[in-house]
Amino acid sequence: MIIIRNYQEADAPILRKLFVSSVRRVAIRDYSQAQVEAWAPQAYDKQTWDSKMAQNRPFVAILNDRIVGYADLQSSGYIDHFYCHWRQQGQGVGTSLMQFIIEDSQRRNISRIYSDVSITAMPFFKRFDFEIVSEQTVSVRGQTLKNYKMERTSPKHQ
Repeated sequence: MIIIRNYQEADAPILRKLFVSSVRRVAIRDYSQAQVEAWAPQAYDKQTWDSKMAQNRPFVAILNDRIVGYADLQSSGYIDHFYCHWRQQGQGVGTSLMQFIIEDSQRRNISRIYSDVSITAMPFFKRFDFEIVSEQTVSVRGQTLKNYKMERTSPKHQ
């Protein structure tokens, strides 16, 4: 059973490893080696990462006592990070996290949730009624990557 819990400070290094491995092993299907290395470099500033995680306060997915994914929902409705361990792709981790985020948005009266979604994650977000608002080109550490601005509006707020 997948358990979703709140972020704890000790999670930061585990989430960093999960983020890097997810981008490099999963997103490589849709992005070049240079692009995934720019998106998720091995070298990073630990203090900057720790601050980002403390600020984002992600929800953490646990399966068999191991962290297998994480995602956040900001008060604006923005999902900044949404990553699942590459070994658990297609095993319900992302679905559990997304359902949790949708329920959390309803509890918090957030009528619109949105994100900048990779080519790789776009079909997953579409399954949860996110729509493409626009295609974007972003520059990351000297590399240009395509992604999508996607949003989901709560039916009771439309």
